[in-house]
Amino acid sequence: MEKIVSLCKRRGFVYQGSEIYGGMAGLYDFGPYGVELLLNIKKSWWNANVRMRDNYVGLDSAIFKDPRVWEASGHVGGFSDPLAECKECNTRIRVDKELANIGVTADEKMSEADLNKIFDDNRDNIPCPKCGKKKFSEVRAFNLLVSSNLGDFTNDNKNPVYLPGEACQGIYLNFKNVVDTTRMRIPFGIAQIGKAFRNEISPRNFLFRTREFEQADTQFFVRPNENKEAYERIKKERWEWYLSLDIKEENLRFKQHDNLVFYAKDAWDIEYNFPTLGFDEVEGIHDRTDYDLTQHMKFSGEDLSYIDPNTNEKYVPWILETSMGVGRVFLAVLSEAYAEDTLGGESRIVLRLASHLAPVKVAVFPLLKNKPELVEKAREVYLMLKKEFGAVEFDDNGNIGKRYRRQDEIGTPFCVTVDFDSLEKHDVTVRDRDSGKQIRIATSRLGETISEVIKGKSFSELS
Repeated sequence: MEKIVSLCKRRGFVYQGSEIYGGMAGLYDFGPYGVELLLNIKKSWWNANVRMRDNYVGLDSAIFKDPRVWEASGHVGGFSDPLAECKECNTRIRVDKELANIGVTADEKMSEADLNKIFDDNRDNIPCPKCGKKKFSEVRAFNLLVSSNLGDFTNDNKNPVYLPGEACQGIYLNFKNVVDTTRMRIPFGIAQIGKAFRNEISPRNFLFRTREFEQADTQFFVRPNENKEAYERIKKERWEWYLSLDIKEENLRFKQHDNLVFYAKDAWDIEYNFPTLGFDEVEGIHDRTDYDLTQHMKFSGEDLSYIDPNTNEKYVPWILETSMGVGRVFLAVLSEAYAEDTLGGESRIVLRLASHLAPVKVAVFPLLKNKPELVEKAREVYLMLKKEFGAVEFDDNGNIGKRYRRQDEIGTPFCVTVDFDSLEKHDVTVRDRDSGKQIRIATSRLGETISEVIKGKSFSELS
């Protein structure tokens, strides 16, 4: 994981937030290559969950919402993590995670009394991560919502407005709007990619646990008690999407929740086997019954029932939810793609990203930068490919080997070199990132050929 973090900074994938001021814990900025990879992951998710489906629509709801939304959702009263503080150096720890590190099961949904009992039984085995001492305060519940003074001009903050603790609430708030303004009929789904904010006690593990992050959520609305078949189908579809990112099946697993919240019928996580960190959650898939819409009906006074247009039956739909951490999947994709190998007798670092996810699809090189005719021809090829693929780089700095290594490190699938033969024969050399194999392709067929490989054709089939 340290090597991946280093690569992210060195090659412009991820920077520490506010780094020039010393950095802020749990906050990160996505650099030029990182933001392209992030966008490609979100595009893949959006295509799979919205554009390729007949019964899903998209949404982008406002970040700020009426404070009563978070009362209805349970976040104001119950959205908390168990916190204890070192009495020597004031470092705060998340108790359930520290207990898990020594093999003791605890759950953030437990009462403070139960958590304190478990913590007291294991205090001697939990050192402070900063000073190493084992002197901690009692466990207390710490609410993770981040409050704001939006619209409050009194400075007393008596009626705080909250940043979203999760992105999905806007879908529930707009359920009735979608039904009234579209042709969607149950069963149907609503998808959204949105920001969430949590005042994490101990942000850690790079992008895995942060204080600002994105979630990609779907809520699928079904008739009451018609949940099981759809739930199993959704689980299968989400698993297959991860495989489409070139994540190996052996690095994924399903894990069922041991302790369900009172309203849930079932809950499973998809976990990825992160280097150094091991298996941990990237997405939750939840059977939430009618809890969410019922709560918002209760707190808003608005009837969110659905009336079947064919039978006139009225009911509150049940909801099947998927909730993916976009940053976590970004980290999983990088982890899966990262490799060190030897090519042509030289060691290299390479990101074997799926072509459709790569931040740069093609890099174009003139063989020599001091030969105007080669540079001019390479520029022609570059502009032609840029019109078709957008994410194309022109690089004439250093020898060809160094250029290849730079592109390997950012995951560029194809490098195109314009040489003296290209001027006469109107063809170019195309190099494959993974194998290092090179073939000659006519310039007129270049875009078409690269498109075929991006869509799944093997590079070896081109020769």
